[in-house]
Amino acid sequence: MIIQPRTRGFICLTAHPEGAAENIKNQIEYVKSKGEIKNGPKKVLVIGASTGFGIASRISAAFGSGAATIGVFFEKPASEGKLGTAGWYNSAAFEKEAHSAGLYAKSINGDAFSDEIKAQTIELIKKDLGQIDLVVYSLASPRRTHPKTGVQHSSVLKPIEQPFTNKTVDFHTGVVSDISIQPVDSTDDINNTVAVMGGEDWKFWIEDLKAAGVLAEGVKTVAYSYIGPELTYPIYRNGTIGRAKDDLEATVPAINELLKDLHGISYVSVNKALVTQSSSAIPVVPLYISLLYKVMKEKGIHEGTIEQMQRLFAERLYNDVETPLDDKGRIRVDDLEMRADVQAEVAKLWEQANTENLEEISDIKGYRDDFFQLFGFNFDNIDYNKDTSELVQVPSLAE
Repeated sequence: MIIQPRTRGFICLTAHPEGAAENIKNQIEYVKSKGEIKNGPKKVLVIGASTGFGIASRISAAFGSGAATIGVFFEKPASEGKLGTAGWYNSAAFEKEAHSAGLYAKSINGDAFSDEIKAQTIELIKKDLGQIDLVVYSLASPRRTHPKTGVQHSSVLKPIEQPFTNKTVDFHTGVVSDISIQPVDSTDDINNTVAVMGGEDWKFWIEDLKAAGVLAEGVKTVAYSYIGPELTYPIYRNGTIGRAKDDLEATVPAINELLKDLHGISYVSVNKALVTQSSSAIPVVPLYISLLYKVMKEKGIHEGTIEQMQRLFAERLYNDVETPLDDKGRIRVDDLEMRADVQAEVAKLWEQANTENLEEISDIKGYRDDFFQLFGFNFDNIDYNKDTSELVQVPSLAE
């Protein structure tokens, strides 16, 4: 099968297994080049482990500190004549590399919000690892069926109270235009978004893992958040997604109380704006990221997902001193993005940005490359006009 990218809006409908493998190898090589993460985790559960920050976390743990990893994700496998999803190929490639390096790696494919997948994960931990010392919560899903009520909640991307109008870009064409988004119709939109993307499911996971006795003494758990600049506040931090992130961050004290007798701790890490399947769906954000990339690359401080996660593990979660936190108790690895000089330059470029000058003043090409590389495309050393066997890689799914 010859596999080429097919897109619909911010979604790529195809994924390339060889390109996914290249993406994973590149991330592994980066982590190995940074050296061992001393006193890093040894037995790790990553919930939402197949793309973006989740797969980068798994790679950082495995190849930075030799950790055994279990990944939970919800991806579509390849079948005869049908492609698998990018996350499926990512996971397959990761496991192949981990096993070649003599590292334990198994995966569970299913709805991480469900009690059934939680129970299956716990049984696998008991059987193979005994206990785990790090839980990474990196789920990104547009909907959630609540395991207790059976109600299906769907998240929405909307401002609250006021309509929001600003610039955005179609990153495929480079056309800059204005977009207006109407505010929520009711508090149901907010509540549903919080139900999907807030902290409740993270807490459910920790409760179940603790009750089963599979959390080690001194266990750590981390979930991921984003703040961003003021220009994105109406659609992000002050919108429905922001309310969900507020809820996620507010869950930390409750989880800390759960982990108190284990001398464990929970964190929310605020990460940098990056091209992910989720961020590509948010109006305004692709234009902001393309400008941000230009500024940060010129300053030599740009990071991708793997650089972010390696730094999070090596310099925040597992450093030799107390983990530095902001005034709200959060880890900040968006510190370089939010530097005053960076934000001042991005704001200046934002005012100038239009269709005619976008290629010159932004890194829209870098944005496109990062987007397509999420799906295994745009790697220079892969011939996308050649046949590839889309069925050759299968993650070692737990029975």
